[in-house]
Amino acid sequence: MFLTYVDESHSRGIYFLGALMCPESEAIPLAEALDNVVEKAMDDHGGFRPETELHGYDIFQGKRDFAHLANKPRARIGIYAGALQAIADHDVKIILRGVNVTRLERRYGPNHDEPHSIVLTHLLERVDMLAERRDELALIIADECDGQDQYRDDLRMYRTAGTWGYRSRKITRVVDTMHFASSAASRLLQAADLVTFLHHRIQTGADADPRAKRANEELWSRVAPKVHHQGTWMP
Repeated sequence: MFLTYVDESHSRGIYFLGALMCPESEAIPLAEALDNVVEKAMDDHGGFRPETELHGYDIFQGKRDFAHLANKPRARIGIYAGALQAIADHDVKIILRGVNVTRLERRYGPNHDEPHSIVLTHLLERVDMLAERRDELALIIADECDGQDQYRDDLRMYRTAGTWGYRSRKITRVVDTMHFASSAASRLLQAADLVTFLHHRIQTGADADPRAKRANEELWSRVAPKVHHQGTWMP
């Protein structure tokens, strides 16, 4: 079974969701490897706790638990690199989907579906396809968000009537319901966040400085081989 961890990263004009598909045998080793990243940061820099959340935005911006490293970008990049390498060292698959919100609003007006709902549907299709190809099942664990009950209802409908759009398919490999959890309590949701946040940052060109771009590309190169699919809907 694939334990499939889902988190979002978005800005005004674009919305992304990322799924980290982790075979059940890899879940505990990967969580322990990410714990080790935090323990190393505690030894190297102090100011952290064993339960410190590895959160992409906070690491990049030197916020919250990473505020004491605000003036030490290399230290923060090193922590991010260590976490991504931990992900890369395990047998996981990454799926990334997005929608261009600006074009969505231009084409469908103010009454369009929520970007999260749209991208989640596209993500579930790809998760289901990969699970089917591998003759596996997938259990969805997503970061807490608004509209959780509606997303559970949507999944139930997708099993019977199929998803909407030109790639419409019945979801047959996602088991049970859609589960939601706090990323602060889940290293594997944090892993999904780290990947999705960096993908968003690169895709939107958030960093204009050539040195920052090179650093982002070096970070991404660690997990790039794990990416099974990435795509953005441009309505």
